[in-house]
Amino acid sequence: MRKIAIITGTRAEYGLLYWIIKGIHEDPKLKLQLIVTGMHLSPEFGLTVREIEKDGFPIAEKIEMLLSSDTEAAIATSMGVGMIGFARAYERLSPDILLALGDRFEIAAAVSAAVPFRIPVAHIHGGEITEGAMDELFRHAITKMSHIHFPAVKSYAERIIQMGEEPGNVFCFGAPGLDNLYKMKLLNRMQSAKMLGLPAGMPWGIVTYHPATLEKDSAGIQVRAVLSALERFLEICWIFTMPNADMESRVIIKGIGDYVKKNSGRAFLFSSLGQLKYLSLMKHSIVMVGNSSSGIIEAPSFKLPVVNIGGRQAGRIRAGNIIDVPLCRKDKIEKAINKALSGGFRGSLRNLKNPYGYGGVSKKIVNVLKKISLSNKLKKHFYDL
Repeated sequence: MRKIAIITGTRAEYGLLYWIIKGIHEDPKLKLQLIVTGMHLSPEFGLTVREIEKDGFPIAEKIEMLLSSDTEAAIATSMGVGMIGFARAYERLSPDILLALGDRFEIAAAVSAAVPFRIPVAHIHGGEITEGAMDELFRHAITKMSHIHFPAVKSYAERIIQMGEEPGNVFCFGAPGLDNLYKMKLLNRMQSAKMLGLPAGMPWGIVTYHPATLEKDSAGIQVRAVLSALERFLEICWIFTMPNADMESRVIIKGIGDYVKKNSGRAFLFSSLGQLKYLSLMKHSIVMVGNSSSGIIEAPSFKLPVVNIGGRQAGRIRAGNIIDVPLCRKDKIEKAINKALSGGFRGSLRNLKNPYGYGGVSKKIVNVLKKISLSNKLKKHFYDL
């Protein structure tokens, strides 16, 4: 029986991995080894490990690594603490393959720790570019430490090959998170309103704003600009989700918390929604504001206008639903939101296609993990174009 260890450190990442985890767990020829870490184990970020337990997946290991701080030293130290925990987990579990998704520092620590154990690494969502975040560096480093690759778009697959990875180890199926749109029965508007305590009579707007981690001491200024711009749209109920546990995330959390208190009844903050509630909100919202990858990858499937602020997602392939605001300024954000709400712009999205695919990805990934030969997989040859 092939043992597949899967790392998950955030609520969003777990949602993207859900159908892969389920597929491995239910396959008699595979053994799931779920390793839970990072924000999942933090009360500050909703203790989302409970959602995993509620879903009925066995957790093989819980690795505490987040320090109670969002400084540079805390993030770097968290990576070190994480590597110690991952080393102990790999020694005990002896997985045949390690599966990781994305570009966060928790994942970089997990994959780095796997190298001395000679564990083949499968990586999802490699080859992408996010020029405004340190995740850019982590992602490409993870790619070079990985052996099997599942990029979401053809050009990302080509970039992985350009980095010297062998084409036979690169499988481009699309974004696995989109499977949720086609496999889940999303809530209707009234169900969403009742479940989350939202005003059903107001239009909804989603706001997810993460720190631009390559821009030092900028988070406070930026979140104030975003919140000031939202003040001009009092007719919209703004629904905020928490930022990731990154450097300077706490100043964003405080700014949003103060805004929500001041605008009780028309602004709401959720530490964790889970995929069902979050995707249902996307389906019934009229605009999304912030700098989240979900605006780039999932929102096009809902034909949802997205105001993408700053450079955090710079370089990612995007559909026509994205209105980019390169400079995080109040007036620019207001102008972009007005454009997003206009009938002309919304009408232009009627025939929008999502470049990240149309589901059915998770099953294909599980099939590769089950059948791919692991002999000589660790001896990587640099593929020259």
